[in-house]
Parts: sequence; C-alpha cells; structure tokens
Amino acid sequence: MLTHGGIHGDFDTYHVHLVREMVERGYIVLAPDFRGSTGYGRGMYEAIDYGGLENDDIVASRDWAVEQLPVDPKRVALVGWSHGGMISLMVGFDHPDKFACIYAGVPVSDLITRLGYHDRGYTDLFAADYHLGKPPSQAVDDYRKRSPIWNVEKLKLPLIITSTTNDRDVDVVEVEQLIVHLKAAGKSFEHKIYEDAPGGHSFDRIDTTYARNVRKDLYAFLAKHLK
Repeated sequence: MLTHGGIHGDFDTYHVHLVREMVERGYIVLAPDFRGSTGYGRGMYEAIDYGGLENDDIVASRDWAVEQLPVDPKRVALVGWSHGGMISLMVGFDHPDKFACIYAGVPVSDLITRLGYHDRGYTDLFAADYHLGKPPSQAVDDYRKRSPIWNVEKLKLPLIITSTTNDRDVDVVEVEQLIVHLKAAGKSFEHKIYEDAPGGHSFDRIDTTYARNVRKDLYAFLAKHLK
C-alpha cells in the first residue's frame, strides 16, 4: 500500500519512480486516492477526514486488492511518507491483522505540535467547516486521536521510521517525539534520522542517486518482512 501525502494531495508523477522500483522487485503496488484527495471535484475534496475516515479508505483498498488481485493477505505492507507516513502508522496501529509491516518516512506524528509551527493557513485547512471545524485549542482530544504519538501503545507490527534534520515540512521534532513515545511504550522498532540529507522533506523519495541508496533500507525492510 503506497499512500500519498499532502492535506489535499493526490497520486501523481512524483511517485512514478517509486512504483517502477517496487514493480521491478515483484511487488503489486496499490496507491489509492483516499477521501480529501484533489482532482475529483469539490465533493471528494471536502470529504476530507485527516487521520480519521481516510484510514478506513486505505483498509477498504487493501481488502479490495486481496479479493480482486493475486495478493497474499499475509504479505501486505504499508508504505508512506509525510501525511502518507502518518496514515500508514494509524492504519497499522488499528489493523495489525491485515498488514505485515509499516514503513513511515518523515511521518506527520503530532498534529498539535505541527499546527503550532506552521502558519495560520495550515490551521485553517483543519478548522474548515467541512473538516474538523475547530482549531487545536478548542478540540485537543480530536487532534490527539488523529496523531500517531498518542496511539503508539497499539503497535504490534514491524516498523521503520526515517527523517532528516533539515525537513522544513514535517520538522524532525515531530518524529523525535514519536520515537520517544514508542520507546516509552516499550515498543520494538527501527528508526534512522539523517543529518541534513539532500532534498530535505523529500530526501528519500526524489529520483537521485542519494535517495535511491537511502531507499535500499526500505527494500531490505520489505524483503525481510514480506519474504
């Protein structure tokens, strides 16, 4: 499951080289545009439920693939970066019986922290009438339940987390908090934070020699847990 990022993002040519690499390694790649994705009209756009029902869309996509494609239900991985990394974490936390492992690159980890260091326009996307309807100061519990750091006790799957110190979108402080919370919960997982990796937020997604070398850890992780 390759889940795209962005509050209202979609799956586009930015991801083509990732799909190519995965297919070359024999994987079936499912990359759904879940509710809130851009490109399908206002209704789809305003159906957004960040950290909520969008997770159900990923599970429904997985179930469809298991039924319709030659997919082994015991060997389905969750892979995502940024918002997609957050979705991968939340789905894996809630449905460990349906997935084999989680790869979360530069994952959004705590919406309360995140909205604190982004500008007002970012908060407005969440506080919109068709979305959560309130800023974090008025709905702390709603934002917490949609944030991975407040759900780490649910982790049962193999997990790897990556980030870089020069990420200006998902600041490394979020990922560091996620790592601290997972350790405090006594969870076993892998993590690696790079120092000023070229590309910043996209450091292990872009189609460069450096990024391709970094992704070797991803493919080794998948090979190990998907056999």
